[in-house]
Amino acid sequence: MYVGGMAGLENNLKRLRLELGLSQQALAGRAGISRQAYAALESGSANPSTEVALRLSRALAHNVESVFFLPPAVGEVVEAELAGEPGQDLQPEGPLLRARLYRVGRRLFARPLTGPGNVRHSVVPADATIVAGTAVGGSLTVAPFDVEDLHAPTLAMLGCDPAAGLLDPELRRRGIRLAAAEESSCQALLGLARGEAHVAGCHLFDQDTGGFNRSWVRRLVPFPCTLVTFASWQQGLMVTPGNPKSISGIGSLGRPGVSLVNRQAGSGSRALLDRELDNLGVPADAVTGYQREEWGHLAVAAAVAYGGADVGVGVKAAAVALGLDFIPLEDERYDLVIPDHMLNEMPVQALLDILRQDPVRRRVESLGGYDTSQMGLPAAA
Repeated sequence: MYVGGMAGLENNLKRLRLELGLSQQALAGRAGISRQAYAALESGSANPSTEVALRLSRALAHNVESVFFLPPAVGEVVEAELAGEPGQDLQPEGPLLRARLYRVGRRLFARPLTGPGNVRHSVVPADATIVAGTAVGGSLTVAPFDVEDLHAPTLAMLGCDPAAGLLDPELRRRGIRLAAAEESSCQALLGLARGEAHVAGCHLFDQDTGGFNRSWVRRLVPFPCTLVTFASWQQGLMVTPGNPKSISGIGSLGRPGVSLVNRQAGSGSRALLDRELDNLGVPADAVTGYQREEWGHLAVAAAVAYGGADVGVGVKAAAVALGLDFIPLEDERYDLVIPDHMLNEMPVQALLDILRQDPVRRRVESLGGYDTSQMGLPAAA
């Protein structure tokens, strides 16, 4: 809902028309109006009647609110739903608290950019500032930098795969923004369950079934989902170049003088570590650094590379990126979980098409430790 003063009607006609590859004449014909009348609407020099607005929206296969809108005035604010962990502290550390804005269906979300989620070895671009200091009832008041951000097609993705950013250029070619947030596998599925994303990535092993992901999705997500394989990857121990501490496996983590940097609870890497420690009978409190947590595979690799720890658990691609040695522990399947009611959304269809393209597969495999032979296919049971 918009809050503030009146503003002139604006539209996304040109952008949506070009995405469909239509001329002005072609779109006007679909809507049953003249090209001259359409040109006046697209330029903003005329406003449509209700009937014409509905015809154009139908021709463009978009909701009328996505085609025609009243933009916020300067300093105007909008209401958005809070995305991320419930109960998070929204007191700004500085004069403003930045946020990413994105839509999932007709819902507008604001994801605060704080802590580890605010950087990916560079500052994550924001779309708005949060006006309210705390969230009340899960609703935020935000001031967008650009009204286009409220209406641009967006693919919201949660997960921890370092390769997710490689999808961004392909999505942009299709006029879609990628709003990716780095979350552990469990956090990603819980965010999907709250309706905060189109897609969640996960690599969670089920010891009872011996399989990956499906049982966790059924446990954490309350609606039917389709699982599509992104890739299989190697996960193991990332160690400083030359392995000066002679680390040979999980059993080495209990030795004096060996320091670990861990992933947060709920991540697939943390689950793998705990499983292996339990199998070897090594108590967690015997591992120096077990309580030190980083978010994401690259953050763990960076901590090892910069001397903050001797070893961390993560994917081979992160070790390769930071020039670390790698000791493999197991192959895992990283699946993309898509709610069935989202499958026909335009950003999701674009993603599924991109996953079938060979250039994307080659880019992912070039990171090291990835097998993309099943990319884009339904995940195995």
